[in-house]
Amino acid sequence: MKKGILFDLDGTLWDSSEEVAISWTEALKKHSDTKMEITTEMIQGVMGKSMTEIADIFFEAYELERRRELLEDCCEAENEYIRRHGGQLLPGLEETLQQLREQGYHLYIVSNCQIGYIEAFLEYHKLERYFDDFESFGGTGKEKSYNIRLVAERNHLNAAVYVGDTQGDYLAAAKAGLSFIHARTGYGAVEAEAPYIEKLSQLPEAAEKYIASLS
Repeated sequence: MKKGILFDLDGTLWDSSEEVAISWTEALKKHSDTKMEITTEMIQGVMGKSMTEIADIFFEAYELERRRELLEDCCEAENEYIRRHGGQLLPGLEETLQQLREQGYHLYIVSNCQIGYIEAFLEYHKLERYFDDFESFGGTGKEKSYNIRLVAERNHLNAAVYVGDTQGDYLAAAKAGLSFIHARTGYGAVEAEAPYIEKLSQLPEAAEKYIASLS
């Protein structure tokens, strides 16, 4: 039996909100028609949404084409900044990933981010060896539930669970037909009864019990 754990990224594996805010603010300074300063709190407030949804929130005063132009510049600056500075890994992340691999789990990332963001996370923190595959909104242009199902199917998983920190993650996992573990480590709450962890170090034990019950 091939067992998989699919992870959300922001709020579940790391916190890059400060770095993203810095990079977006710097990118917007290059545009004479914007006077915005993007704060860490603003970024945290939209974590989990797709990039186009975030652009529609932050740049709602602009026409659609201009929103997309600003978003493209911000995402490009964000990826480059993350590649150089990384973000804040959640405590115990690498030790947890190592333990999960030793327990026989195949690990994946599915995020609503742009192309290049997951790659920058893995590259800066040298975590590539722990993950078999990943997918993003930027990669497919599809909603998270589609990408969760896509990763599960193309990796031929017999038993899988999605780990995320928001209601959106819970709903996406449910729509994709996967079970869900709530990581109470990040940006949101889940309005449903779901297994949960309060720190990453609890995941190996929780996954062992939960995935065993699915088999």
